[in-house]
Amino acid sequence: MPYTKVWIHLIWSTKNRQKIITEDLRKNLLEHIKENCCIKGIHLDSINCLSDHIHVLISLHPDQNISKVVQLIKGESSYWINKTQKIRIKFEWQSEYMAVSVSESNIEKVRRYIFNQHEHHREKSYVEEYNELLEKSGFKEIIQDYLE
Repeated sequence: MPYTKVWIHLIWSTKNRQKIITEDLRKNLLEHIKENCCIKGIHLDSINCLSDHIHVLISLHPDQNISKVVQLIKGESSYWINKTQKIRIKFEWQSEYMAVSVSESNIEKVRRYIFNQHEHHREKSYVEEYNELLEKSGFKEIIQDYLE
């Protein structure tokens, strides 16, 4: 039996960063994603969202990969919202996402960060947060090299 611990912090937004996740939808969405992850064998540790984006902390099983887990969470949750929740427009997540590995020593810090999203975003917009995380994770350099 393999012993693995691979922690991943996932972040993605609604399509076009639309602020369409109401407080009622937020509560239902988070509960639904938790239940769905349990059914699908995805170890979801922490989750929180605001009106235009979501943060998820997962631990991957040896037979899982990041893109498949993200696809399962995003695809199923948007389908569920459109089928069961009464919202004005079609709900979609953006196609891109950020996935960053988290060391065991930083798990508590990431949990607090995810849990305190409402406080955190009193000072920073999602775009500012996303750009800061891209830079801290070394993605800004990769993106700039790719664009040149």
